[in-house]
Amino acid sequence: MSRTFKSVLLLLTFFLLILDSKAQQKSLQDTLKLDSVNIKAARFRNLPDVIGTNIFAGKRSFSVTPDAGRANLAGNNARMIFAQVPGVNVWEMDGAGLQINIGTRGTDTHRSIETNMRQNGYNFNSDIFGYPEAHYTPPFQGISEIQIVRGSAALQFGSQFGGMVNYKIKEGDTSKVLGVESEQSAGSNRFFNSFNAVGGKSGKFTYYSYFSIRSGDGWRPDAAFNYQSFYVDLRYQFNSKGSIALQFSRSDYRQQIAGGLTDAQFNADSRQSTRSRNFFNPEINLPALLFNYNLSKNTRLEVTSHVLIGQRNSVQFIANPNVADTINTSSKSYNPRQVDRDYYHGFTTEARLLHRYHLGNLYSTFTSGIRYSTEHTQRQQKGTGTTAADFDLSLIKPYGIDLNLHTINYAVFAENIFQLTPALSITPGFRYENINTSMTGVINNASFPVSYKSDRHFPLFGTGLQYQVGAGSQFYGNISQAYRPYIYANVTPADQLGLINPNLKDSRGYTTDLGYRGHLKNIFNFDIDAFYVYYGNRVGNLTQVNSSNQTYLYTTNIGNAVVKGIEAYTEVSLLHMLNTHVNYDFRLFSSSAYNHARYTSGQIAQSGKNVSLAGNQTEGTPDWIERAGLTFLNRQFTSTLQFSYVAKNYSDANNTVFNVTGASGVVPAYHVFDWAFSYTFLRHYHLTANVNNILDARYFTRRINMYPGPGILPADGRSFNVGFGLNL
Repeated sequence: MSRTFKSVLLLLTFFLLILDSKAQQKSLQDTLKLDSVNIKAARFRNLPDVIGTNIFAGKRSFSVTPDAGRANLAGNNARMIFAQVPGVNVWEMDGAGLQINIGTRGTDTHRSIETNMRQNGYNFNSDIFGYPEAHYTPPFQGISEIQIVRGSAALQFGSQFGGMVNYKIKEGDTSKVLGVESEQSAGSNRFFNSFNAVGGKSGKFTYYSYFSIRSGDGWRPDAAFNYQSFYVDLRYQFNSKGSIALQFSRSDYRQQIAGGLTDAQFNADSRQSTRSRNFFNPEINLPALLFNYNLSKNTRLEVTSHVLIGQRNSVQFIANPNVADTINTSSKSYNPRQVDRDYYHGFTTEARLLHRYHLGNLYSTFTSGIRYSTEHTQRQQKGTGTTAADFDLSLIKPYGIDLNLHTINYAVFAENIFQLTPALSITPGFRYENINTSMTGVINNASFPVSYKSDRHFPLFGTGLQYQVGAGSQFYGNISQAYRPYIYANVTPADQLGLINPNLKDSRGYTTDLGYRGHLKNIFNFDIDAFYVYYGNRVGNLTQVNSSNQTYLYTTNIGNAVVKGIEAYTEVSLLHMLNTHVNYDFRLFSSSAYNHARYTSGQIAQSGKNVSLAGNQTEGTPDWIERAGLTFLNRQFTSTLQFSYVAKNYSDANNTVFNVTGASGVVPAYHVFDWAFSYTFLRHYHLTANVNNILDARYFTRRINMYPGPGILPADGRSFNVGFGLNL
């Protein structure tokens, strides 16, 4: 992004300040009246029993409100945004928040691939049954709430052991015809972020739209990025019962990848770059149509249709980090890079109906729905690119892999809250899914044709239980089946010697929760949960030898795993316990998770041999994740100091301790401190500041043997940003 464009945005903000000079005077008068106003701290909470046509009773759920005084929203810092949700494991691939890489209870963090990711209720995983990575990332400055449901989400929302995360985008202020939001932030490593939004209501129309840009050089050399995101929501309330909304979202960015490191390189200088010619570029477009209608005071219908159109592009020099990307002495130029491209086209329609009815003297609630989706992905990989140094996707030799992947999915579900007493409810449910997948194409430059078809069926059942102890607390519990379908990468041979088990099975299992949550006025909040997850038939590779004494990799189900543990959240008001009428407060929170994640059976390939996995720690799963913070807030200030601790884990199922390439081995434990600050003045204006990794810790959260590695991917050291914003 050019400096000229940045200057125009800053001038626009200044112009809006001038236009609002009268509002400034009125705001100053209003500020003088604040002495009698008590601050209201946003309390950590779970989701209510029913929202729209969704049932959350008896489920492990969370509601997070992004707050600039508690998290670095300008930089989309997931470590801070999800801090109050116990057990969220974050892969810190970059310090700019270009990707949200999260997992829970032993699931893979890579682009949230094992989490059902949604926005306003509809999916944005790129190809949820074939390649479910989440390449789309909205700016958290435009999000009003993050809704999270753990494993029991599978019944209402579909596959994935990682549960469901739903971003609710802000809506227009219905008290205004025109409302304006704008925030400009700048910081270390030439970081710049601009978020600008308008919204309001006129007659029967309500609208909200934002445009966001983010750029910088990155903490490491050769790590520059340029991101932009756009969103518009136009809603028409055609009568008192119903509305229809047209939404369109887009995010795209280009990121330079500095490459992976070996352990020796990381220990010598974790900030160094091993690659200057590697680039990544995803583009995702999400048009959606949402229809809501109250058929009666007790019956509600919601129909959502959306399309996902996008692509994922990368160009990179692929080699271990100890192999330098230098000029080839014989050709007098760089070596060619590898070009990989995916194209996504998906359409999904979901219809949901909720009905409240009397069961005896109490209301019970029934919800049901149907889903249809079709996904098409064109995958072109291992193309021989040019010897250039810039972002260049052109080829000098054709793609080694050229595949067409198609999925059709049908699903039906139903859940019912049976309100047995005013305090006790039970919520049984089921889901039935059909997945029809097919794949055609070639591997290794047309020398290895591929033809694959599969038709699978998944009946899922579950039950939730909830008991209201009093006005402030409740017991909850549930057991729910879940699954993870094997993806296209699992049924695509890496080369002509690779073989796929023709009887490959999808990963199946279940998850259980038993917890107690509640609050004591505005003084103490808590949510403590014990969980157990059975993850059967995990997919991996075994080493085999064929009749010609050639060693090859055999893709099959390698074993079963169990994850069990405790997740706990507590928050206490240090001042309100002494005096509930003070206009300021210190709030201390702790978010802890213990994950005992172990393989119970199975084997995997290691150094040409198959070794037992039983007793091994599941890859990428630390035993402990602890985040704690102290927040000060009054009528104008909010400031949070946060501490994060993540225990060591292993990068692979073999529990490899060390590998000279850095692609596998131990991921050591690490500690990080962060600080966020927000100050509101004259009602409409605010200042923000953030310092991440205050003590400049040198650490990493993942090793990887594929894109964008291989090797260690260092997390960012100390960085900061400051911002100025307005809300008119």
